[in-house]
Amino acid sequence: MSLPDAPFGRMLTAMVTPFGDDGSVDLDGVSRVADHLVRNGNDGLVVSGTTGESPTTTVEEDGQILAAVKDAVGGRATIVAGVGTNSTAHSVELAEQASKVGVDAILLVAPYYSKPSQAGLLAHFGRVVEAADLPTMLYDVPGRTGTAIALDTYERARRWEQVVAVKDATGDLVRAARLVDLGYSVYSGDDAATLGFLAHGGCGLVSVVGHVAGRELAAMVTSFLDGDHGAALDTFTRLLPAFDAVMGVPNYGATTAKAGLQLTGVLDNRNVRGPLVPLDEDELAALRSGLESAGLLA
Repeated sequence: MSLPDAPFGRMLTAMVTPFGDDGSVDLDGVSRVADHLVRNGNDGLVVSGTTGESPTTTVEEDGQILAAVKDAVGGRATIVAGVGTNSTAHSVELAEQASKVGVDAILLVAPYYSKPSQAGLLAHFGRVVEAADLPTMLYDVPGRTGTAIALDTYERARRWEQVVAVKDATGDLVRAARLVDLGYSVYSGDDAATLGFLAHGGCGLVSVVGHVAGRELAAMVTSFLDGDHGAALDTFTRLLPAFDAVMGVPNYGATTAKAGLQLTGVLDNRNVRGPLVPLDEDELAALRSGLESAGLLA
């Protein structure tokens, strides 16, 4: 049986955006994180997504971040630019900028907060896709956006040949199989759900835990797709404390990923922009314990 097509790679991490102590974007840190991820199992990077704190960065900063990532790892990994916002005009501007920078693809989340109709979603997607003219991964995460992308909307979105993949964070494995049947390459948008998505025809993972476990997660995906489901499950089980520590706590996401990079020596701080707050010392200790239990820290 042939493997599912993975147009952007099989192991991607939605990378953080490092900030200096003054709150400015740390472009040297951006390059360092991108290089770290590619050297540790990632064949693709999602830049300026949720974990990149994209609601807090300006258009100019987003362009600088993309350029820094391209300079650091272009040619070694697929670069996917997050361009989704709750303003179609803003997303179009970001998409046009990403195209000019020369990234490989875009990630387009359903507009958040505004809760548009399915017709509104489709109109939004169409304008952004046409502006970028790049391979596109739609991103469905109703827990953050307040709106799920209906199966019929996915079917209609196939009219644009650029729309080829889905990052699915709905937890609906049956629907994932239906998306595969529609011709989409489906990526798990939830580390802990990855094996289930692969079993339902998924092609890979867009991770947060990949900041600290990229090699392990890449090996898990490879083992599963090679048919060694026992080895994949063994890796998954070993990583459970890391999943819990990075994603299973209230103050999670960019905060825990940056703290993990600090603990592993990739970053020298765990600065975030408001409304996020960095992990406090107790939260940091809990994260350290989880990563140690998963064998990710000495």
